[in-house]
Amino acid sequence: MKKYLGKIKFLIVIAVILLFVWFLVIYPMVSFKQAENKMLKAAERYYEINSARLPAGTRVKTLTLQDLYTGSYIKEDIYIPYTDTPCDLKNSWVKTQQENGKYKHYVYLKCGVIESTVDHKGPTIKLNGSDEMVISKGTKFKDPGVASVVDNKDGNKDKSSIEIRSDLDTSKVGEYEIEYIAFDNLKNKSVKTRKVIVEEYLKDTVKTVTKTGYYTGENANNYIRLSGMDFRIIGVDQDNVRVVSDRAVSVINYSAIEKWLDEYYMKQFTKEAKKYLVKNKYCNQALTDTTLDTTECDSVTSERYAYIPSVSDVNKTIGEDGTFMRIDSLSWLANSKDKDNAYGTTSYFNRHKEISSGITSMLKSENHGIRPVLTIKGSVKIKQGDGTQENPYSLGDLKIAKGGDALNTRVTGEYIQYSGRKWRIIEAKEGQPTKVVATLPLNDENGLVNYTYSDPDDTEYNPKKYGNVGYRINNRSTQYLDTSLIVNHKISVPVYNKVINYGKEKTNKEYTVKVSAQNGYEIFSAFQEDADEFNMYWFCNTGKDESVGLAMFFDGETINKTYSFEGYGIRPVVYLNKKALITSGSGQIYDPYIIK
Repeated sequence: MKKYLGKIKFLIVIAVILLFVWFLVIYPMVSFKQAENKMLKAAERYYEINSARLPAGTRVKTLTLQDLYTGSYIKEDIYIPYTDTPCDLKNSWVKTQQENGKYKHYVYLKCGVIESTVDHKGPTIKLNGSDEMVISKGTKFKDPGVASVVDNKDGNKDKSSIEIRSDLDTSKVGEYEIEYIAFDNLKNKSVKTRKVIVEEYLKDTVKTVTKTGYYTGENANNYIRLSGMDFRIIGVDQDNVRVVSDRAVSVINYSAIEKWLDEYYMKQFTKEAKKYLVKNKYCNQALTDTTLDTTECDSVTSERYAYIPSVSDVNKTIGEDGTFMRIDSLSWLANSKDKDNAYGTTSYFNRHKEISSGITSMLKSENHGIRPVLTIKGSVKIKQGDGTQENPYSLGDLKIAKGGDALNTRVTGEYIQYSGRKWRIIEAKEGQPTKVVATLPLNDENGLVNYTYSDPDDTEYNPKKYGNVGYRINNRSTQYLDTSLIVNHKISVPVYNKVINYGKEKTNKEYTVKVSAQNGYEIFSAFQEDADEFNMYWFCNTGKDESVGLAMFFDGETINKTYSFEGYGIRPVVYLNKKALITSGSGQIYDPYIIK
């Protein structure tokens, strides 16, 4: 009895194995072969009806599975076995070729991991030289060419049959591709790509474009991108290149400029970008109202990484159409007037008074815009760009994000599009929510969304106190925003005694909020961008006396004393969920990352 039971068990095991083989191997292959035959018969019917379309000579005619469906030569869809997923429509085909006076059909069907054994791969192309080459701008490119073309069925192919396509332009920096295209006898295609990088030393580009070493005029093509932020090239400084932020990035009181640059601003740069920076001495000479036309400098700072532009910088960059050094916000220049005043520049009307020279004196204790100046190694090579705002010079320190990348893997300064608005990244840390600020104040169908204090004795920004500006901003702003990716976060509100100055905070009070106004000393807090109208907006910096705090006025000048009865808008600051993803875009002002 046991002997028979053993045989029965053995037979059952064999039966199970056979069933597995049938279901996993034999049936799928039988089904696949039937589908191949169905494609073959469909192609034959096609040419019976369209005999004039049969290929002549050595030509090859290709009908894709999609073509056969579209022409109704195949009535029922072909699926991957045991699934409802169609076989590859574009890469499955029937190729027809005339051989010895007769037409022969070759069927290639791809259904998931199962594919036809017919030859479907093009020749293997091997290049002479490297797959990536670097050349200097303006030099003549000599293509090393192709070493060999070998097909797995046809053997060695004539190298002269290779088709070469390229968009290479050696007169412009950038990354280009040369495509080498080959076909076998069945017209299976192969493409081999060589990357060619055209680059040039930064200092050489500046010298070539400017002739004098300084960019002049209002719309000079001198934009350069570093660490996600845009700058304008001022000119060559010995063998290096000085650049200035394209706009005011924050507000600050004059006496704290060096401290803010050293302990806050320089921390915003990536390690890769910092490798391109060098210390330099910057002009800081004292001037008077009668010496504002100078282009010389007789006093400089000690060596440092960042400073601000001087009057002489502004004057050297003046062209027939003005200068890019004057922007629509009041910003500090490096030159003192006396112990209480220093100079600043703007191209706009300053509090209803036109500054005809573009330079005016301001109290050092006041908070105004700051456009940092840096020095980049002249030996750094430009990898991409033409110097326009839409396509700034790039040094290769930052790669553009790909679709599906997490937002929190990006860097300070890059632009995003979310909730129908444009924002800039203030702070991004991998695995954490990302801090961003809107580039424009909140508006609705009636214009600027205004916020005021309900209590005239209320002098501090307090998101937890009913009627306070901070409370209204936190609780009212969400109706204008898509909050699906916005998360609660902690903010630190700086509170001062009588004067709001950087580093002179009496206390820093913490609150948990969803939306807040900006800290005026934080990056990207200064003048709004892309505005058709200049709108006023609050900062969260507040004092203990009768003044409430800082605000940005309509002409780009910071108001250093505001009052509870005054109404201003906000450029909201929020944190986006750590799971926020980038879908497209390049992170630049005209092509922000799209977020979901």
